[in-house]
Amino acid sequence: MRFDPWNPDFVAHPYDVYADLRTDGPVHYFDKTGQYLIPRYEDVNALLRDRRLGRSYLHLDDHSVFGHEPEPEFQEPFWRVVRAGMLDVEPPIHTRLRRLVSKAFTPRMVEALRPRIRVMAAELADALAAKGGGDLIAEVAEPLPVTVIAEMLGVPEQDRPRLRPWSADICGMYELNPSLEAQHTAARAAEEFAAYLRDLARVRAQNPGDDLISALTQVGLTDDELVGTCVLLLNAGHEATVNVTGNGWWSLFRNPGELERLRKDRSLLPTAVEEMMRWDTPLQMFERWVLEDIEVGGTPIPRGSEVALLFGSANRDPSVFAEPDRFDAGRTDNPHISFGAGIHFCLGAPLARIELIESFGALLDRGIELVEEPTWKPGYVIRGLTELRVSTG
Repeated sequence: MRFDPWNPDFVAHPYDVYADLRTDGPVHYFDKTGQYLIPRYEDVNALLRDRRLGRSYLHLDDHSVFGHEPEPEFQEPFWRVVRAGMLDVEPPIHTRLRRLVSKAFTPRMVEALRPRIRVMAAELADALAAKGGGDLIAEVAEPLPVTVIAEMLGVPEQDRPRLRPWSADICGMYELNPSLEAQHTAARAAEEFAAYLRDLARVRAQNPGDDLISALTQVGLTDDELVGTCVLLLNAGHEATVNVTGNGWWSLFRNPGELERLRKDRSLLPTAVEEMMRWDTPLQMFERWVLEDIEVGGTPIPRGSEVALLFGSANRDPSVFAEPDRFDAGRTDNPHISFGAGIHFCLGAPLARIELIESFGALLDRGIELVEEPTWKPGYVIRGLTELRVSTG
């Protein structure tokens, strides 16, 4: 089986194929998506930092100049939201947006949230234990990061159940060759999410509180920039963390010796969390546009092309990681690339680390055990489990 992101068997275990890709060469053209696959760590790391590539090309010229057709009109609500957030813009707009938002994600600000996150993680773990178990993803992995980022932004508690479905529908558009139904669903979710946030921002602009949306209404963002920023923070603020939690526990259950090691020595939690992100990467692919002709490992890639940086492959590259296919909860030399690199490095990385460490710590205290082998969602780019059934002892 070669690279086949729509094949459930490949989604469940892409790592053998990645090893073949790394061996066969630095660049592989994938005609089903028209992308250049980049599997090796050195190249992925370098291209993330290379300013001759961007998340968008529209700051330079229109679609036709770069050899592409405009998106269909029905997708406009999706692109209006996405292209106003910092992930899909380039400097100088990106620089301005990131500078404004980063004030809420300094190490000091984020560390101040740890006591609250620890309490939330314990409450969720207690609730799971009180029932003797259940779906760890629905009952712990999802509500913790959603609640944290919703509290930071100031989303009222009664509205929070709407966030996860909107986020999941929007993120469906990031998969490779999404179906027409998924495209319409993403556009509709983006339109609803944007309308909700515009209403909330108007309320906060008139009656500001101690929250991030209130702060963003005061700093000169356009309506679209404010909505795009909030959607990005809400999506990125929990989507990957949910999947690291599910994938991470599944990794531990498949490596029972490392799970037992972690149960006996909680000081390993920080390195174990990093290893979970490396060993079974939640974001398998990150795409970027080529803004000028480049060459990777002797292979020319022309302007207007799209490169697919294979994070999951880079994180198993033996030229960087000793015994890359072995899960090591105490791995210290671990420069994994799961948070990206360069100007688009994940702003929420410090927050995600705290959430994960506190969540895993709380659940380890409840002695959870696997009930049944999980299945993977069909998505490949944003890769996670449908559910993870556990019991508590």
